Amino acid sequence: MHPNLPERLFPTARSEAATANKPTSVPQTEHPAYALAFQDNDFLLKDEMRPVRLQLELAKADLALAEAGIKSMFVFYGSARIPAPEDAQALVDNAKTDRERAIAESLKAKSVYYEEARRLARMVSGEGAMQRYFTVCSGGGPSIMEAANRGAADVGAPSVGLNIVLPFEQVPNPYVTPGLSFQFHYFALRKMHFLMRAKAVAVFPGGFGTFDEMFELLTLIQTGKVAAMPIVLFGREFWNKIINFEALADEGTINHADLELFHMVDSAEEAWAIVREHYSI
Repeated sequence: MHPNLPERLFPTARSEAATANKPTSVPQTEHPAYALAFQDNDFLLKDEMRPVRLQLELAKADLALAEAGIKSMFVFYGSARIPAPEDAQALVDNAKTDRERAIAESLKAKSVYYEEARRLARMVSGEGAMQRYFTVCSGGGPSIMEAANRGAADVGAPSVGLNIVLPFEQVPNPYVTPGLSFQFHYFALRKMHFLMRAKAVAVFPGGFGTFDEMFELLTLIQTGKVAAMPIVLFGREFWNKIINFEALADEGTINHADLELFHMVDSAEEAWAIVREHYSI
């Protein structure tokens, strides 16, 4: 543009907002109706404005990720309850009943997955030029999510955290890159952001949330809504015990070919090899 030509015709929304925040005090300006629509929380939080809030949740993280140059991600799903190896024994020691102790011992045994998630994140984040293709993304919380962001931090790489507002307090784990830490109200929009840039997905042992995310992804690929990508399920023993995938195929509720949509692995090396083979890198 020629230097003598103005870059903008209209003032920015930011400058207009600053002016609007300093009105002359008269009855009309004191009434909430006078506030600019995009600064009026009472208006934005009305049930009727849900479509706008959905759009805002999609746009905010999308723009921030684009501005950060993040075009593709390696997504980590998994439990919020599996302890880090250094914290596992304390979980057992604090158990008060036999049942609590048995559960604590089970979670302690699964702490190996915390370490594998951390190792995998370290691998995919430390491959030089490939970092930008496999930016680590987790749900931003504790346990497996923390391990993923921690692995990226180990090698000085950025990582994304997609937190969700829950009835109980959820604080982002300390390893998420602050400028890439987002909070969502709508699960649907959070799920979209997990997959919009996903190029590979690692699924670790988890509960309802992990199963929800995993089966939705498998369904999207099965129905052609999402392109096929490497999906690695960590822990053959866990998955074979919890879900009988073969039985689903034998019952006819899925095709036997659907069992090829994912791979079961036990180590970070095995998972990374599958991803590299898929993309011939």
